[in-house]
Amino acid sequence: MVATQEVTLPRNCTFSPTDWQALAPFWYPVAFSHEITPEKPYGTRLLDERLVIYRVSDGTIVVARDLCLHRGAPLSLGWIENDRLVCPYHGVQYDRSAKCVCIPAQPEATIPARLKLQTYPVIERYGLVWTRLIDNGSLPLPDMSEWDDPDYIQVLPPSVDINAAAGRQVEGFLDVSHFAFIHAKSFGEGDNPEVPDYPVEQTANGFRADYVSSVSNYAHGMKHLAPPDFSWRRLFEVWLPFTAKLTVFFPHGQLHVLNAASPVSARKTRLFVPICRNFDKDAPLQDTLDFNDQVFYEDKEIVEEQWPEDLPINLADEVHIAGDKSSITFRKRLAKLGLGRSFTA
Repeated sequence: MVATQEVTLPRNCTFSPTDWQALAPFWYPVAFSHEITPEKPYGTRLLDERLVIYRVSDGTIVVARDLCLHRGAPLSLGWIENDRLVCPYHGVQYDRSAKCVCIPAQPEATIPARLKLQTYPVIERYGLVWTRLIDNGSLPLPDMSEWDDPDYIQVLPPSVDINAAAGRQVEGFLDVSHFAFIHAKSFGEGDNPEVPDYPVEQTANGFRADYVSSVSNYAHGMKHLAPPDFSWRRLFEVWLPFTAKLTVFFPHGQLHVLNAASPVSARKTRLFVPICRNFDKDAPLQDTLDFNDQVFYEDKEIVEEQWPEDLPINLADEVHIAGDKSSITFRKRLAKLGLGRSFTA
């Protein structure tokens, strides 16, 4: 159970207070690194909180609440000047520590100590900017160490906006019994729908599911590239609450896909998917982008139509089969975080 602390919920928060406090201490990606420049601030949302992100000339990134405490203007509509974030309403300036250092209307006046932005921790990794809204102790970032391995090539597809709860999206990513149906046009095999048994191992920050089957991960038209009777191993690693990494063991190397679902609100998710592999290094990257796009949009179409819209934490609310080991474990671990039946309601 994640410890909670007294906080002020975002305005018009779509989460219950207890669920918001259970989710807020975890790391989520909120932007691509290349989106954050020293030229212009960037506005986004996480768990209904409006954030402004800006970078200063030495590369340092600041993530803060997108609110000028002078008259409530969104700072993401402002600009950056001499490493200072400038409010578009009255020109109030904030430095890299998010402290107000200039009020143009009264340049000689003492600046109120309260005129300082609420800031959040920042980590820049895997081509993404990560933050957490409650900093209540050490918490590891999801691991994709292969991203920095010189033996791998990196692919960073565009993010995917999903009108669905983050929990529903992640559970769909972990699901292995939908390949033959939802992914019939990309890589699924309609004549091979059976799900072999697979082990699930608990970890400190989530769990691992090690799935081996005969379903090829090659796209249709390329399945002949795999040796006959090749066993396809797919290792799923989950970092609660909403990040999962898939490692697919190909005949000549490994493919790693990080599914990092960032909950914009209770039923809106921005999905980031860094990918890296250590084979087919000379193959056109656009082919990888196109295939990834196809697979994730096949998932998006069904996830946005699921009902109830919120992921049922109570296992009795839906019927389960043996092949649902991963999703059952996922729901149980979310419940242990303190999420209730009204999760994202």
